[in-house]
Amino acid sequence: MFQETQQNIKHKKTERLFRILFLMMVLLLITPVLMILGTLIVKGGPAISLEFLFTNPTNGMTEGGLFPALLGTIWLVVVALLASVPLGIAAALYLSEYAPDNWLTRAINLAIVNLAGVPSIVHALFGVGAFVIFFDFGTSILAASLTLAVMTLPVVIVATRESLQAVPQAFREACWNMGATRWQTIRRVVLPNAISGILTGIILEVSRTAGETAPIMFTGAAFYLPFLPESVFDQTMALALHLFVVATQVPNVPPSMPYGVALVLISIVLLFNAMSITFRMYLRGQKKW
Repeated sequence: MFQETQQNIKHKKTERLFRILFLMMVLLLITPVLMILGTLIVKGGPAISLEFLFTNPTNGMTEGGLFPALLGTIWLVVVALLASVPLGIAAALYLSEYAPDNWLTRAINLAIVNLAGVPSIVHALFGVGAFVIFFDFGTSILAASLTLAVMTLPVVIVATRESLQAVPQAFREACWNMGATRWQTIRRVVLPNAISGILTGIILEVSRTAGETAPIMFTGAAFYLPFLPESVFDQTMALALHLFVVATQVPNVPPSMPYGVALVLISIVLLFNAMSITFRMYLRGQKKW
């Protein structure tokens, strides 16, 4: 009959201790998220209705709904994605598949990492100077979305580059030995196997884009508009700015309204993320390695 040694017993106790420690760390991370969601649901749930979602603010923004802000947020997120995702993927493809390993490439990678740490208010001032004034887009959805795209571009580049580099080099060599060009290898082998990781960067971009306030305050978002935007050259309301306004600037707001706006905002982010995660899981299931 096998008897455990003192060394085995000690290792099991250590393993159990670390398992409990890691579980506590996970719970410590999840608890604030659950508390935030619970608070928003309890305090903001009573404000949610079809009228709240699909009508305009009225009576000095103390009544009515948030439809212009809801539509404006969708405008901003979609246009920012259209601007940043193709450019970010192209930049990552060059850095991962084409660029030589020299001082210039390393400097570009360092600049990308540093750009990710720039405060959002600095991006806002850049957006005003570049898109509002220099390119003469004015305060518009286009200017605000391009500012958000520049701000979130490093996330897409880094996530895409890491995903591309995770594809085994043997896949590329097998294609080259079959006579495929570098671009054919990237298009038919590398990108399909890296798409799930690329979607991770897009998920992070959506989350940050929908929740940013400072960049859009200066470049395209309005305190209140009595009309819906018809093109990317119009101004728009946005949920993040609308939440700030009703929570701090508008008197006599019903207590449930700010929580309701926050609940709608986080629900949109979760919906975008859920769709992307579902698609990513499907693509991962198609992998053969």
